[in-house]
Amino acid sequence: MSVWPAWELREDDVTTAWFNVRLVFSDGARVDALAVVGQGGVALEDVRAMPALLLDDLGTLADWIEGPLFEACGMPHETDPEAEAGGPRRARPAWPRGLEGRWLVAQEYRAAQEGGADPVLAVMCATGHSRRKSLRLISQARDAGFLTPRHARR
Repeated sequence: MSVWPAWELREDDVTTAWFNVRLVFSDGARVDALAVVGQGGVALEDVRAMPALLLDDLGTLADWIEGPLFEACGMPHETDPEAEAGGPRRARPAWPRGLEGRWLVAQEYRAAQEGGADPVLAVMCATGHSRRKSLRLISQARDAGFLTPRHARR
């Protein structure tokens, strides 16, 4: 994680500082945020993530960056031992590989088709992958026989 100051505002005895924060995860996902540190708390003003964060992950983003932000400000911060024991975090949930993953892709695809939704978008949301990667997963599910062929061969 990288943290660097954006700007600082001092009013009377209160200092509020804005920081640019970049998190790069082991699975290639990236989160850029503009965070505000002031009066003993952290607030997020702007967040951009590739792929998009789930709402649950967005809710915990401040917890992920709070400690490093306080360190960058030179402020004391108490760490939560339970959060430290959790190990490395991923920006998206782990998707099963192999036949199980292909079967789950097919399930998401068919459920979206039956519901009248965009099946590729449904796979993208379920896996957290880009459109290109999701299309590749759909193709693999077709090759495994979990989905009907896209075009009838003559």
